[in-house]
Amino acid sequence: MKQVVLAHALDHRPAAADFAVIDAAPPVCPKGGVRVQLSHISMDPYVGSRLRGRHMGEPAPEPMIEAIPGHGVGRVIESQSAEHAVGDWVYVMDAGWREVTGAAASDARKIDVRGLDPAIYLSALGMPGLTAWAGITQLAKVGEGDVVLVDAAAGAVGGAVGQIARARGAAEVIGIAGGPEKCALVTGRYGFDACFDHRSESWRDQLAERYGGRISVHFENVSVDMLMLALTHMAAYGRVVLCGLAAHYHADQPAPGLPIGMVIGKRAKLHGLVVYDFYDRWEEFLSEAAPLAREGRLTIAEDRAQGLAEAPAVFERLVSGRNTGKALIAL
Repeated sequence: MKQVVLAHALDHRPAAADFAVIDAAPPVCPKGGVRVQLSHISMDPYVGSRLRGRHMGEPAPEPMIEAIPGHGVGRVIESQSAEHAVGDWVYVMDAGWREVTGAAASDARKIDVRGLDPAIYLSALGMPGLTAWAGITQLAKVGEGDVVLVDAAAGAVGGAVGQIARARGAAEVIGIAGGPEKCALVTGRYGFDACFDHRSESWRDQLAERYGGRISVHFENVSVDMLMLALTHMAAYGRVVLCGLAAHYHADQPAPGLPIGMVIGKRAKLHGLVVYDFYDRWEEFLSEAAPLAREGRLTIAEDRAQGLAEAPAVFERLVSGRNTGKALIAL
């Protein structure tokens, strides 16, 4: 069995050369659990911090031994669980970057792939979709009349944020992304009302002219600088969801402090979002999101590659901001 590991301990932003693909003994089926042949594995930005031991107190994987952490979907090939049969499709949170994984029954969530690509359970119906749903529906409580701004809008979470906000009745959904191609994805496939290219010279002025003082909800994925910009253009009593600070994940210094004076002046509510808090709401999320996905109203573009050997290069694109949509590997 092949798996991807760290070639050495990391103290910098991961690059493809920092990984190795090695042979490893296939995992045994845990007592009462399942063994799963993975069909797709997920590449996620937070893993970059995890590889340096800087994510939620979780340790970095041991170089040349432990598989890189990651979510996966696949089919059960051995079961000691009364809840799972051989052939069942499952989502495994801690699958790892490998071909076969073992999981406790409680960690192998059965999924309904009828009429769907199983990989959608790593994007629109997976952790990115759950993250967007939790922030939009449970924290910001988006509804009729809201004007919603999200950065990294071409990414898996950002794209889902806009589509779920629209389904919940938002009046306008606005994105920020990097480059004309990503902005075209945001306004085309994802159906946002507008997208501002942060690589263009006048985008800040354009945002101020069109949406100054009108933003009622902001979903932050990128940086304190973007947060400050959103607060500047926020209406009074706006709501902010703090999901991630991707621009700071690999910085040597912590992110600068939040603009507390501006928060007070805007009477804004700030909600910190940790998706783990909503794992027990997954079925509730799917009850809303799966029909949207089947209707084509919740869709995420993919940066997909074939084969485990491609994982290091795909991950380097992801942490460098050069991917478009959900990064994943098909096995």
